[in-house]
Amino acid sequence: MGQKRLGSSGIAVSDICMGTMTFGSSADEAMSFRILDRSLEAGINFFDTAENYPVPPKPEWAGRTEEIFGRWLKTKDRDAIIVATKVSGPSHGWIKSAQRAGMTALDRHNITRAVEASLTRLQTDYIDLYQTHWPDHGMAYDETLETLDDLVRAGKVRILGCSNETSWGLTKSVAVAARLGTARYETIQNNFSLNNRRFEDELAQVCRQEKVSLIPYSPLAGGVLSGKYNGGATPDGARFSAYIKMGGRQAVMAKRFVNDRSLASTEAFGAIAAEAGMSLVTLATAWSKQHDFVASTIVGATHEDQLAEIFAANDLTLSAEVMGAIDKVSKDILYPMG
Repeated sequence: MGQKRLGSSGIAVSDICMGTMTFGSSADEAMSFRILDRSLEAGINFFDTAENYPVPPKPEWAGRTEEIFGRWLKTKDRDAIIVATKVSGPSHGWIKSAQRAGMTALDRHNITRAVEASLTRLQTDYIDLYQTHWPDHGMAYDETLETLDDLVRAGKVRILGCSNETSWGLTKSVAVAARLGTARYETIQNNFSLNNRRFEDELAQVCRQEKVSLIPYSPLAGGVLSGKYNGGATPDGARFSAYIKMGGRQAVMAKRFVNDRSLASTEAFGAIAAEAGMSLVTLATAWSKQHDFVASTIVGATHEDQLAEIFAANDLTLSAEVMGAIDKVSKDILYPMG
């Protein structure tokens, strides 16, 4: 498996990153360990988690994913594994934050308490990539970046990243870090998939100009690009099936991913994958990692049986013809002009 640097840092990571969002909810600890072991055997050295996982969040599950990952990490060669986690804001975690309509607070108090808690759960004395899970545009970037820089200088964190950030926010943060002389965000973790190419509009240019790497999440569009929702299906156990039943904000989020346009594009991409002799999961994963601004694509699994189609994209380069066919579907179905 190929490797790329994260931004302009000295850290090189595998083209594919294993995400852990379902560990402790849809995947129990035994299955989580099998997924992690299979990933390591396949050449993956990069693993992403967060203080607010697993998803969906429940009060009794707070921090469970980091704890599971920490128990696995303790049995491995720590220096051979690149660990990424995230701070959500309030030090008491995602549950309280969600009750405040998703507000975050990236001040010194919350960041300092959050990193110490993550280090304990992960059973390690340093985090390779520490990311802000959501931006806090309501406060100056100075305090956030100075606090994060202190963690780097203390050796608790190697490099910094952001997630779910805007073009303005990423550009602003890079400029503030340069002014202050602090460590800067070397990565950005945002949604990017065949069904959601908005990152290419502006953020891709920022990444290229500032040498910041994208670590895309949801390359399968939350599972839509697996084909499980084709024909309007709502399979039991699927995330958006549950969200639709829950109603409210969850149903609204599900509609962003599962709608007439996304289902039509998914079927069209499936035809392209079949013509190319691969699964749609393999096509979507390979397409994501084939962009110059992408360092590593975050995938996820709830069962080890799902890994083969993902790993099939390890050393795969899509042809110009396949890339062109994908672009045509994007223009005709997802982003039609006038």
